Amino acid sequence: MRFLWCLISSEKSAEETMGYTSEFKDLKEVFNEGNTESTLIDNGIQIFNVNFTSTLPSGDFISQHDRMISENHSFSYPVFTPADTKSDRVILLFHGLNERSWIKYLPWAKNLASMTGSYVVLFPISFHINRSPSTWKDPRAMRDLLNNRNSESGQSDMSSFANVALSNRLTEDPMRFFKSGYQTVEDIIRLTSDISTGNHPVIPRTSKIDIFAYSIGAFMSQIIMLGNPDNIFTDSRLFIFCGGSVFSNMKGASKFIMDKLAFDKVYDFYMQEFEGKIAGKSALSDFLHTSPVGMAFRSMIDLARFRSFREARLKKLRDQISAIGLLKDKIIPVDGIRETLTGHTGRCRYKELDFPFSYSHENPFPVVETPLSKVVDHWFETIFREAALFLA
Repeated sequence: MRFLWCLISSEKSAEETMGYTSEFKDLKEVFNEGNTESTLIDNGIQIFNVNFTSTLPSGDFISQHDRMISENHSFSYPVFTPADTKSDRVILLFHGLNERSWIKYLPWAKNLASMTGSYVVLFPISFHINRSPSTWKDPRAMRDLLNNRNSESGQSDMSSFANVALSNRLTEDPMRFFKSGYQTVEDIIRLTSDISTGNHPVIPRTSKIDIFAYSIGAFMSQIIMLGNPDNIFTDSRLFIFCGGSVFSNMKGASKFIMDKLAFDKVYDFYMQEFEGKIAGKSALSDFLHTSPVGMAFRSMIDLARFRSFREARLKKLRDQISAIGLLKDKIIPVDGIRETLTGHTGRCRYKELDFPFSYSHENPFPVVETPLSKVVDHWFETIFREAALFLA
């Protein structure tokens, strides 16, 4: 592989190279999403914040209230540039549900850029990270909202300051789960077009665009790969970490994601009501019934739903998708990932691991101030070395 030297060089011992724990702390200190200048980190890798203006969907694809959230319309996203700026490879990195910061993902992007020699784009899902009001992650600002929710609906399991904004929004309108993804996919189509036509301000012209996806970012990425809008991802590879399941096998209630009331509402809607809601005539219904991306979304709701559509496409993509699930992941359990990715002829590459330290779906690589940090560092490098070998 053309970047094998990067992978070989990273075989050095922990004493010779900076590990994940140290990188996490250093990157947290230097990263500033408001910085208009590039930030140089080690090994010649730089971080650029690139401005983006989303074209808001028309009609019933987005509510009038959501149109007024300016942060979702105009925002910036980080690009990690490799030491060799003439590289013709790009990796899109997609995050999990209800994330409000890039901090967790900075070492992920840095290692992918270093190990593969690729540009790595951290692109935010609609109404997430810096595409949401800053108050949504402020405990003080969320206190009244949480109290009101608990007063009106009763104390819900897993309710917290961290998830009350998303919980309220999805309880109010479960279709926001689809609509947020739809807007993001439209943005990604624009982004990839800018890259492939040479109109991106940082990344040189190229059509070699792969994906590293985690959690709900994996769900979105599978839909993108299955639907393949404008044939953008025909030759792309997708590496999945802690994801890969159809929606019905996910367990989304978490103090860091959404409370149980919200998850039950969303789950019941997509499992029991969704197909009936989209039976009428509208631009949204037409999209979901006629476009490959719309059909891909519907096929990823449940194993039995449009199974032949989903499995026929996964069979064609079996050499382009690789996934790792974690045995103690309670949010996207490995059984659901295994059934989705390997329950058909021509199986996708899939592996299950169990780290020898306390971890969770939301925090697979805890930063600890103990000798255990070396163990976390080792397993972080193991995961990203495997991802790099697949994507390089």
